[in-house]
Amino acid sequence: MSLIEYAVIGLLVLTSTVMGAALILLGHFVRPRKPTPAKLQPYESGIPDVQPPRGRITPRFYLVALLFVVFDVEAIFLYPWAVAFDVLALYGYIQAALFVGILLIGLLYEWRKGALEWV
Repeated sequence: MSLIEYAVIGLLVLTSTVMGAALILLGHFVRPRKPTPAKLQPYESGIPDVQPPRGRITPRFYLVALLFVVFDVEAIFLYPWAVAFDVLALYGYIQAALFVGILLIGLLYEWRKGALEWV
């Protein structure tokens, strides 16, 4: 890439940064500020908060969600293999089986460590 192409990218980054900051500052100065006690109350889904919030969500929930995302994204890598299955032949089949085997080993490891337990 030439220096001009880098300059264009830098100009785009600079422009977007300045535009974002300007819009945030403009909103800060232009918006009306009339806080009332009713507006400062917690509010969700059209229902006022009648119970105290529950305790924190355990980190295990986030771990399970992260594992789902990881295995879901890795499963996406099987689609190009399925499309090119005729071209790849036996070599492609072996590579996909190896990939799925590695995924299975990772899933079994996580299961064995108790990462999938909700309790």
